[in-house]
Amino acid sequence: MTVRTTRRVFLSAATMMAAALAATACGSPQDTATGGGDSAAPVKVGLVYSQSGALASYGKQYIEGFKAGLDFATQGTGKVGDRKIELTEVDDAGDPAKAVSAAKDLIGKGTKIIAGSTASGVALQVAPIAAQNKVLFISGPAATDAVTGANKYTFRSGRQSYQDVVTAKSFIGDPTGKKVVVFAQDGAFGDANEAAVKAVIGGAGATVSSVRAPASATEFTPFASQIKAAKPDLLFVAWAGTTAPAMWQTLDQQGVLSSTTVVTGLDIRASWPTFGAAGAKISFLSHYFDGASDTEASKALKAKVNTIDLFHPDGFAAAQMVVRAAQEGGDDVDKMVTALEGWSFDGVKGKMTIRAADHALLQPMFQAKLTGSGTAFTATAQKSLTGDETAPPAVAMKG
Repeated sequence: MTVRTTRRVFLSAATMMAAALAATACGSPQDTATGGGDSAAPVKVGLVYSQSGALASYGKQYIEGFKAGLDFATQGTGKVGDRKIELTEVDDAGDPAKAVSAAKDLIGKGTKIIAGSTASGVALQVAPIAAQNKVLFISGPAATDAVTGANKYTFRSGRQSYQDVVTAKSFIGDPTGKKVVVFAQDGAFGDANEAAVKAVIGGAGATVSSVRAPASATEFTPFASQIKAAKPDLLFVAWAGTTAPAMWQTLDQQGVLSSTTVVTGLDIRASWPTFGAAGAKISFLSHYFDGASDTEASKALKAKVNTIDLFHPDGFAAAQMVVRAAQEGGDDVDKMVTALEGWSFDGVKGKMTIRAADHALLQPMFQAKLTGSGTAFTATAQKSLTGDETAPPAVAMKG
């Protein structure tokens, strides 16, 4: 894809990096389910995710994707062999304490597989519970890199922040000698994004600086002036909240978008109108959007949800992983772990591989552009990056 000198990345509040070289074992998510364990007992799966709270829209996409993926992976039966997959859904409202309580309650009732975690803070609290109780945990949209390698019982069905940043790096080719500016709000979210860019893109040879704005800022002309004066080869924007439309309008009016390559993450479709007239002038890194791939899984998902959004694939992949685990492991969680480690499968995005060493999920990522305006924006893929191209560095398994 042709790049310009500015774009922006929306990273979920996450931290740095993760991962290890991949051992892959191929398998189809639709292999005939044989299962194991008590043939009369259901396979209990607890889905702890945000049904309410700030990330409820993400949670809605996750659960829709999960149910579509379960139908796909079981060929419409909802069973592994003769065992019904019994789902229990619990709302954590994005609160780690509620998620931990729900996970413990489910485990106490005999549930051996927990999935969900819309929020990074939730995932990081549930992961230790899984290890302590030796149950399988498959984190969802939570993007924090710290989930990768958390412990042998923890996996992920979504992407991690490192993969976002590597996709942003792809817009400028070889970063050696390039100037990158991170434009973000003050606070933990901005800190995490700046640190990620410095580690990933700066670590590859670019000079990284930042322009930071108070979270309360409503006038952005001074910040646009600082950015233009820096003359970056890449502007990486990490922004959240209701001031986004004014921020993008100012960057556009002050000529920032036409003077450099501006990269940001492409969030859920409901957020696209916030870009306004600037939308078509920004380059986006993307986890997923409707039409980014043309796989059998994406066709099956689209048939269920009509329009695929950002986190539908995370739920779909989680269901594929649940079926694989139950199919190969029965009621033995250690066997479930072994069945998932190194497994490659065809997901919504394309080829997905669970790296055995640290459970990083290697997956395609996308460069995207928006065309149109307002509520009529359409996203198109400019380039697809393979799972190997966006693979995080190896991390040691912590537990």
